Amino acid sequence: MIIEDNPDNMALMEAILEEEYSLLKAVSSVDGLNLLRTKKPDIILLDISLPGIDGEEVIKRIRNDETFKKIPVIAVTAHAMKGDKERFLGLGFDGYFSKPIVNAQALLDLIKNKSSVL
Repeated sequence: MIIEDNPDNMALMEAILEEEYSLLKAVSSVDGLNLLRTKKPDIILLDISLPGIDGEEVIKRIRNDETFKKIPVIAVTAHAMKGDKERFLGLGFDGYFSKPIVNAQALLDLIKNKSSVL
């Protein structure tokens, strides 16, 4: 599942992933949380800077729900300052990938690595 509000970022991730994965897509955190209740994805790519409910709140909700808390969630974010990766991992994310996405293979490798723990 991809939860991303920026159409360009969504299109890029879709282009990178669509050949290897069946994708669930949500353009807001509310849509993503609703979709999560009806479909149980194997992994979630979650933008942090979402309008309304941001990615930090979404990860809290996922980790506090027994049904979903074991789903790997990767923060895909433009927050790329020193310490951001560690902060997001500390919030409960299983992985971190900074935007802009310039290395498609690195994203695919991270997804494969995190989804292999299922």
